[in-house]
Amino acid sequence: MTPLGAEIAALIRQNGPIGVDRYMALCLGHPVHGYYRTRDPLGAKGDFTTAPEISQMFGELIGAWTAYAHGLMGQPDPLILVELGPGRGTLMADALRALRAAAPGVRVRPHCVETSPVLRAAQERALTGTGAVWHDGIETLPPGPAILLANEFFDCLPVRQFERRPNGWHERQVGLGPQGGFLFGLAPEPTPGLDADGPEGALMSVPAAGLAVMRTVAQRIRAEGGMLLAIDYGHTRPGFGDTLQALAGHSYADPLAAPGEADITHHVDFAALARAATGVGAQVHGPVDQGDFLFALGLRPRAERLKVRATEAQAAEIERAVARLTDPGRGGMGSLFKVLAVSGPSLGPLPGFPEV
Repeated sequence: MTPLGAEIAALIRQNGPIGVDRYMALCLGHPVHGYYRTRDPLGAKGDFTTAPEISQMFGELIGAWTAYAHGLMGQPDPLILVELGPGRGTLMADALRALRAAAPGVRVRPHCVETSPVLRAAQERALTGTGAVWHDGIETLPPGPAILLANEFFDCLPVRQFERRPNGWHERQVGLGPQGGFLFGLAPEPTPGLDADGPEGALMSVPAAGLAVMRTVAQRIRAEGGMLLAIDYGHTRPGFGDTLQALAGHSYADPLAAPGEADITHHVDFAALARAATGVGAQVHGPVDQGDFLFALGLRPRAERLKVRATEAQAAEIERAVARLTDPGRGGMGSLFKVLAVSGPSLGPLPGFPEV
C-alpha cells in the first residue's frame, strides 16, 4: 500500500467509509503525498499529455481569442489574464506571445492559480519575465475585469457519486474490504434532497466542487466583467454512468489501487456547469467540440504558415498535432473535448461559438 493509502485506510478504520469526493481530494491534493503535490504528471515521462503540450498552435489560438475578447470587453488596462491549473505554464506562455503579437500595446498581468509546488516551479521557468503572480485559490485574484482560462481544470475537481436504490439515492463511498484493500460501497441511508429520476442501479455524478467554482467565477464576471474559457473532456447531455477514471503511465488504472500515484479525473458535465453559470446571471456560449472551435479560430491556416519554413519531418509532426487536437475518432481530442465560455449577460457573440 502506498503511504497515502495507509493514511486513508487509517482514516476509514477510525471514522468509517468516506465519500468519493473526499477520497479524490486526498489522492490529488494531500499536502504531503498528493498526486499533484509530488510530481510533474505531463509529457512522455508522465501520465498524460494536454493540448498545450501537443502543439504551440493550441496556445497561440487561445491567445488570439483572448486578444479579440479583450477588445469586446472595452480593452481594460491592464488586462488581468488568469489561468486555473496552468500545468507547466505552456498554454499561458504561448497565449501571451500570440496576444502581444495581435495587440502590441496591451498591458497584461498574468495570474496563475496553482497548488502544486512542482508544477508551480515549472510555470515559473516558463513564465520568467512575464510578471506572473501565483495564487493558491481564486479568492486572492485581484478585482476587475479578467479573462480566465481553464484547460483540463474542472475534470480533476472532486466529484460526488450516488447510486439509485429502491428507497432513494445512496452516496457512493470508499471503504475497506476484508483483506484491507479499498473498495466501493454505498452509504446505508439515502441522501435527502436528491429527487432526480433514474432507474434502480443508476450511478449519478454530482460535480459539487466544480459547480461551486463555476458559480464563484460567473458571479465575479457578472459583477466585474470579463470571461471564462473552459476546455475539458466531458459530455453535454445529462446521463448516468461511471466516468471516474485513473491514469498512470498513459494507461488507464484502477482508481483505488495506488492512492497518490495516479491521476484521478471524471468527465465534465458541461450542462451542469452551464446551469450553474446562468443561475447566477451570467451568459453561456457553447459548449462546442474542441475540433470545431480550433478550426473556427484558424487552426488550418496557422498550421500551413508553420509548415512553410518546416522540414519534412517537422511538417509531418504539425499534421499529427492537428489530427490529435481535432480528430473526432479514437485517439483524437476533437469531439471528446468541449469548449464553454462564460461572459457578462450583454457580451457576445464570441469567436469560435456559433450564434444561437
